[in-house]
Amino acid sequence: MNQNMVLYMAKEAVGAVVLVGGPILGVSLLVGLLVSIFQAMTQIQEQTLTFIPKVVAVVAVLLVLGPWMLSVLTAYTTNLLTQLATFGGM
Repeated sequence: MNQNMVLYMAKEAVGAVVLVGGPILGVSLLVGLLVSIFQAMTQIQEQTLTFIPKVVAVVAVLLVLGPWMLSVLTAYTTNLLTQLATFGGM
């Protein structure tokens, strides 16, 4: 296994992680920002107010984008396993 193969594997892994985790983190960040702005405007400082909307938003994203995320992870795993012999030098 040479350096190019290792870099290719790392690039594919990071790409899959960004594609799968990006939408969840983005929605969570956006909902957290909106709730923080709402709390600042109304001066309500309730800790559970930030938690519940984030959980609901993340579950909604998982329900909507779950099949796509699964297909991305399946494609990455299939690609990795088909090239395993090449990476091993066999």
